[in-house]
Amino acid sequence: MASENPNVCAVVNDSVSSTKLKNFQSKYPERFVNVGIAEQNMVGVGAGLANGGMLPYVCGASCFLTARAMEQVKVDLGYSKSNVKLCGMSSGMAYGELGPTHHSIEDIAWTRIIPNLAVVVPADSLETASAMRYSLLHVGPMFLRISRVPVRNVHADDYAFTLGKAPVLHPGNDVAILANGLMVERALDAAHDLAAQGIGARVLNMSSVKPMDEEAVLAAARETRRIVTVEEGLAAGGLGGAVAELLALQQPTPMRIMGVPGVFAPTGSAGFLLEHFGLTSANIQRTVLELIQQR
Repeated sequence: MASENPNVCAVVNDSVSSTKLKNFQSKYPERFVNVGIAEQNMVGVGAGLANGGMLPYVCGASCFLTARAMEQVKVDLGYSKSNVKLCGMSSGMAYGELGPTHHSIEDIAWTRIIPNLAVVVPADSLETASAMRYSLLHVGPMFLRISRVPVRNVHADDYAFTLGKAPVLHPGNDVAILANGLMVERALDAAHDLAAQGIGARVLNMSSVKPMDEEAVLAAARETRRIVTVEEGLAAGGLGGAVAELLALQQPTPMRIMGVPGVFAPTGSAGFLLEHFGLTSANIQRTVLELIQQR
């Protein structure tokens, strides 16, 4: 994007390696700003660059980008409608062994309540690239939650991300599984196993957390009568909270919210932590079966 648009620039917080921006820094040193470990300043610098006509991508570990700079995200970006793209890297529990200080399980709950701030959680590398290309055209602040945990591609090569849309990746009318990020892969695995048991699980990729595809969610609630949300983050306030708010007001529906309960995640590998909190295809399947049996 930088090769095509001279206004694209990057701002980082002493995170050149972890944000994979070494090549960018080498090719475009005049458009690369490293503010050091100063996240509040980093977001403010991004807003200033946007006010000067640049197209800044502010990149850093999601746990620090959101927690430390939330006031700047709220005021300098949301309130001011600055055309800044926040790239929250290594989100969720990807920094597992570094412990609760480096886990970013609150970021969706925090960012989705900021007015004017779009929130996107891509499901695979194809959607990440497509969402990035879209972000260049989007006018206004956006938070892109980027994972470092590898997953297979769940989209076709020609997939194009659309803000505010939740594509159906697996059909079904017995239950709907709404997931985003790396949990989409696991939701699809659960849906395939459920299909072998005669249960049709509709899987929606909720990569666009805000704006949310309300029409797709309400249709899923009406047509399947059961909703399960799955996310690599706090079960309170994130994707599940957004879906529950909508359904409570417009289409009350039995649902389950899968995520991290109201605790700090312990120290351990990302794989261990996902297993610890039941964020696996097998447990998604069990949750669906329990919900169906209760009706």
